[in-house]
Amino acid sequence: MKWVAQLPYYKIQREIKDGEQRSITCNRLMYLYKDRVVTRHREFPIKDILDMSYRSMGGSEGMFYLYTSKGVYTYLVECDPESFIDTFKEQQMNKIERTGRP
Repeated sequence: MKWVAQLPYYKIQREIKDGEQRSITCNRLMYLYKDRVVTRHREFPIKDILDMSYRSMGGSEGMFYLYTSKGVYTYLVECDPESFIDTFKEQQMNKIERTGRP
């Protein structure tokens, strides 16, 4: 199945080598499918996703929040995820119209 939206995000990993702490930025992609959201290490069924939101931290960076039935997951993003969130909400509205339930 092909994804319907994608969102670039990044994780900062810290490592200590030779007594020095270094930060390594790892660029990743989040994919929205009709039935799930997939990140590099996690997969969330759509039925478990309650909401998504974004909070700008100044400039183009911000925090993307994925609210699920198992907790809130936070991702660092460098672009506004508005189109990703809109696509998710549009999918949810279409499902409600078809089935009468979320």
